[in-house]
Amino acid sequence: MDGIKQAFALDQGGIWMWAICAVSIICLALLVERIYYIFFKFNTNARSFMETVQRNIMANNIDGAIQVCNAAKEAAVARVIKAGLSMANKTEIEIQNAIEEASLEVVPLVTRFLPAISSMANIATLLGLLGTIIGLIDAFGALESAAPDQRQQMLSAGIAIAMNTTAFGLIVAIPTLTFHVLLSTFATKIISDIELYSTRLGNLLAKRIAK
Repeated sequence: MDGIKQAFALDQGGIWMWAICAVSIICLALLVERIYYIFFKFNTNARSFMETVQRNIMANNIDGAIQVCNAAKEAAVARVIKAGLSMANKTEIEIQNAIEEASLEVVPLVTRFLPAISSMANIATLLGLLGTIIGLIDAFGALESAAPDQRQQMLSAGIAIAMNTTAFGLIVAIPTLTFHVLLSTFATKIISDIELYSTRLGNLLAKRIAK
């Protein structure tokens, strides 16, 4: 525990600790934003949702299917499905175009900031590494240039910068990358649901037109 407390001692790591701290704030903000949107706004039980939509389509109740989409209007898959349903009385090409346009609009919203989260985690690690290198340079420089009675103090200060920045960088990077993997997995699931159920919708509406 003392080691962890030491890693959070910003005054023991020089400017690099403050730089990593700034990156950690950015990481936290991005993670909170993505957790809210992916888990609570864009996510839904896509299978159950599509089953309800399909029942309405089979009953030739397009308005009912649209109402189902309106009830889950924030969900990513619902937004795409609604775009297709709004063109249910048009041609098959127009339906597909509406679905594709909605998908192109929604998918980037689902994956938004995920690359930035990964990059911020890497930046935190690299800042920690840079602080380590600078700290070691200072430490070895002290052995050459400092007065004998100051060498121990300067050596300790340089090593403190090296070790603290490395630890702090990893403390920021590891949880950030862990959440990035989790968020990316759920984002991929949402996109897969969009692709699967938008294709199913297109087939259902095409059969309806053919009747």
